[in-house]
Amino acid sequence: MSRTKLFLGAIIMVLLLFVLTASSFKPEHSKAIISNPNSLKTLAEKREIKLYNIRQKALKDALTDYFNKAINSGDIVGAGVSIVSGDSVILSDGYGKRSYNGKESVDGETLFRLGSISKGFTGVLAANLASEGKLSLNDKVADYLPDFHFGNQNNTQKIEVAHLLSHTTGTPYHSYTDLVEAGYTMSSISGKFDKINPIAAPGAQYSYQNAMFSVSQEVMLKATGKDIQTLLTDKFFEPLGMNSVSMDHKTLMNSENIALPHVRRGHRWRTVLPRDNYYNAIAAGGINANSEDMAKWMRFLLGHNSDVMSKDAMSQVFEPFVELKGHRKYYQKWPGHVSSGYGFGWRIHTVKENENAPVETIWHHGGSVNNYRNEIALFPESDLGICVLINGPSKLVKTVIPDLRAIVKSIYEQEIAIATSI
Repeated sequence: MSRTKLFLGAIIMVLLLFVLTASSFKPEHSKAIISNPNSLKTLAEKREIKLYNIRQKALKDALTDYFNKAINSGDIVGAGVSIVSGDSVILSDGYGKRSYNGKESVDGETLFRLGSISKGFTGVLAANLASEGKLSLNDKVADYLPDFHFGNQNNTQKIEVAHLLSHTTGTPYHSYTDLVEAGYTMSSISGKFDKINPIAAPGAQYSYQNAMFSVSQEVMLKATGKDIQTLLTDKFFEPLGMNSVSMDHKTLMNSENIALPHVRRGHRWRTVLPRDNYYNAIAAGGINANSEDMAKWMRFLLGHNSDVMSKDAMSQVFEPFVELKGHRKYYQKWPGHVSSGYGFGWRIHTVKENENAPVETIWHHGGSVNNYRNEIALFPESDLGICVLINGPSKLVKTVIPDLRAIVKSIYEQEIAIATSI
């Protein structure tokens, strides 16, 4: 009996020793097999990382040189810049100062007033509501706003939401912009157009507007029961994480990181305070944002947030609704300019680098309010977006989009030799 117990004990000891030995080898063996591909980058990955870092440094250096020249020449005080490529934000930064006599620098979180860049948000919002069946861009404005009259009854009944968003209602240039700047509500302004005579039939002629364009926010209010602040926040700003956007004067002035506007006095800049105009006409010019949020917005416009809104639903915004004739506007003097049109809150240009190059499309808009001057442009064929926000009037805005496009192209569309030692 004792021999049996001894024998069984020996077997148990051997088995226990085997289990302990096997378990001691198993982690090392698994580690050798599993962790190897995760811990060691492939040669292709290493080259891609090195190429990315080279290009990032080259871009930052080039833009620093570009904007420092503008600052040193007295052309700008400060600028917030964002560039997106594909679904990546390749730059969101600032240059110069928030205030001419101050010490604080502009960075990616510095707030600016957007001015008419706000129109692009409104156009996309209208398309979003149309995709949800809340309204149609071909709906008659008078069906939503019974007090709206422009010209005779026949003319009034022909004006559609699309005409508001494309500046083609037939309203004289900048009609009632003075009332917008005076702080009248859009509901009161929309009822005053019966005192103005049309210059063209609806849809026939482009004539840039702020007041008539902003009648669109009253239509959206009637169609949804929600004001434009709520609609933009719920549909875009919150889901896209655009957390610094605001649409009122008080929030802007209570922000710590704000670029103050400037006016020029002789050869010097003078800092002024942001005014409270255009927050009654958010659709046309009442949005505040920083470069980080504008990068998120451009990424979305290029189709990289289809869960928020699909590219198909957005596409009608960027189709030319009316031709922009002439060759005198600054954007019509961009290198290789072929044509320009206006969609819904956006200018649509075509350019050709040379006669053998393919046509490139640009979705573009400028923004000017309260001595802020801004530019945004997207290049859908290249999946590229550029936004520049400037806290003062500047001739730089006339060329900053093609200038930065050329810089990006020279860095990201050329072959860069990488050492084979990696």
